[in-house]
Formats: sequence, C-alpha cells, structure tokens
Amino acid sequence: MTKPTQHPFTLHVPDAEIADLKARLARTRLPDQAPDAPWAYGTDVNYLARLLAYWRDGFDWRAQEARLNAFPQIMVEIDGIGVHALHVPGVGPAPVPLLLLHGWPGSVFEFLDIIPRLTDPARFGGDPADAFTVVAPSLPGYGLSFRPGQKRFGVGAMADVMAKLMTVLGYDRFAAQGGDWGATISTKLALDHAERLIGVHLNFLSAVRRDPALLTDPSPDVQSFKAELAHFSREETGYQIIQGTRPQTLAVGLHDSPAGLAAWFVEKFYAWTDCHGDPERALTRDQMLADISLYWFTGCIGASFWPYYERLHSDWIVPQGRTVDVPVGYAQFPREILRPPRSVASGTFSDIRRWTVMPNGGHFAAMEQPEALAAEIIAFFRMLRATS
Repeated sequence: MTKPTQHPFTLHVPDAEIADLKARLARTRLPDQAPDAPWAYGTDVNYLARLLAYWRDGFDWRAQEARLNAFPQIMVEIDGIGVHALHVPGVGPAPVPLLLLHGWPGSVFEFLDIIPRLTDPARFGGDPADAFTVVAPSLPGYGLSFRPGQKRFGVGAMADVMAKLMTVLGYDRFAAQGGDWGATISTKLALDHAERLIGVHLNFLSAVRRDPALLTDPSPDVQSFKAELAHFSREETGYQIIQGTRPQTLAVGLHDSPAGLAAWFVEKFYAWTDCHGDPERALTRDQMLADISLYWFTGCIGASFWPYYERLHSDWIVPQGRTVDVPVGYAQFPREILRPPRSVASGTFSDIRRWTVMPNGGHFAAMEQPEALAAEIIAFFRMLRATS
C-alpha cells in the first residue's frame, strides 16, 4: 500500500474571491422583520443587516487568515481526498497526541484560542507535563478538507479517516476530544478503534439515545432531561430535518447567497451559546465571520450537511446492546443544546471517569470558554496518566 503523502499547507484566498464576496454582500436583499420578538422566528433581520455591513466593510479576512496560518498546517491524501489539519507540537517532556474535532456549523477556527492552552500550558501558568500535541483536522467535506465533486462522508467514514490520519502522523495511541459531530466521531473512534484511544473527552453527549420512552426513571434529573428533549425535538430540529432530507436543495441557496449562509449560521450562534439574547456576548463578530467566511470561500456547505443525511438514513451511532468502554470525561456547559444526566449517559458510556458541570458556556465551548474547556481537558487526561 502506498503511504499517504503529506505536505505543509498555508491558506490564501485569492483577492478576486474576497472582492466577489463584498460585491454580493453589497447586493443583499433582506426580507422584512416580523413585528414581534426579533429572534422568535429565526435570525433577527436587523441584527443580520448590521453584521452583513460589517462583513462587507469592516471585517478583515486577511487578519483571520493570518491567525490560522500562525499554526503549522498539513494536507494529507487519505481515502481519495485531501485532509487538512493543524498539527501543533506540544511544549513539554512527553506531550500526549490529542485529536481535536469540530462539528457543524464549526471549523478549525473554533480552536485558535484553545490550542495554545493545550500545547503550551506553562505559558498560561500550568504544568508543562500536561502538554498535548494537537491534531485539529477540518472534517472530511468541511472547510479545507473539501473540494467540489468529492465523495461524501458520514461520521463512521470520518472516524476511519481520522484514525488513518493519526497513523500517518505516527501516533499509534492518542486522545480525542470533541463537541457536536466531533463528539460523535470521537465516540465512533472509541467503538471501532478502542485499542488506540487513551481516552475521550466530550463537551456534548451526542451518542446518548433520545427515545423518550426509555426515560422512565421518575427522578428529577431524568424528567428534566425528558422535558428538555421534548422542547428540542419540537422547536430546534428543523435544520436537522432539512439538512438530513433535502441537503442539495438547501445548499443551492446558501452556496449562492452569503447573506443566506450568515443567517443560517448566526441563528445557531444565537440559540446555542450562552449569550443572554445577544450573540456577541458569547462570540465576537470576527469569530462568527471567520467561520462563516471559511464555509463561503471553500464552498463546502452542501458537503457539510451529509452527516445529517446519514444520521436520518442509518442506525444510531452506538448500536443497541453496545457501550463505549474507553475512559470518558465530560464537561456539561449550561447552554448546551441537550444535557443528559449522568444516570442516562452511563447507559451509553460505561467508564465515565470525570463529569464536570461548568458555570458558563454553550455549544461552541472551545470558542466561548477556551480557558475553562482547556482546564477540563488537561485535568481529565492528567487523571488518566496518574491511574495508568
């Protein structure tokens, strides 16, 4: 078998593409705002108008590009596609390889503030013995791991690609961490490549089963989760159904309209963060627009929907009767979209070693609370080293 090739990578979007984006933004036609609570029916049109004006006239893509390019990056040919990753060596006596995985509508831009805290903890007052070497890939079909016309990947195939990536980089055993699809892929790695996983740290328990009929325990925490799940199913799953049944149709609109793409993403930055009604209390405009711009410039939005299609047309990630048996740590952020109690989660994850209820933060924890999430990741894997 031919060994996959890898080479250094630097991101540079052509000037013409930036000019085209600004021209499209200048021609934006927005609908009227429904005369009720501004976020009640989706993205607040007035807020969106201000964000689009900033994207056109104030946002500095080159500055965000430079932030990304400050980290060493590689491109590796695996399973017929180019897989992009940040590969950042740890500063310490024995850095642990850590696969750091994003989700949707995220990207590697989520990790720019947390990576230094993980690779060089001494720089932030920590112990260099806690250092990780971080591998933060763009998921297949997302961002810089996408090219037009390439095959689509569900989470199972993504997990296999991630395992191959770590092999190419020389890591026989490694740690994994993720939220959103990153949590699902980490879980799949723990199921299918358990012998290679030191442990898994999650900030979203995506693999916990969501059948209300299974939530019969009358305890308050289980019944609270049941009510949370009912609300989520009723009010928050529309995007999943569209992306999981008609991804190509939706992709046409979002691929052609930067305003449409921004509206689709910003609604999630509003609904899924600990923002108290203002997305910029959780994330800066530059953080949101760096992520949205990467989707825009790479044209990956249609491919990024594919895991939702697979989810609706295949079996649950953890088959009935199986459990995840590698050591698991979990950070529960208060504005996470679903927060199953430990008693429910233990039915899927048999070896939960650390469970921490966090004071602040939401679904995009690496961006919202990089210091707190980094501390939790470090504490969990330090505990595993101490008991190994």
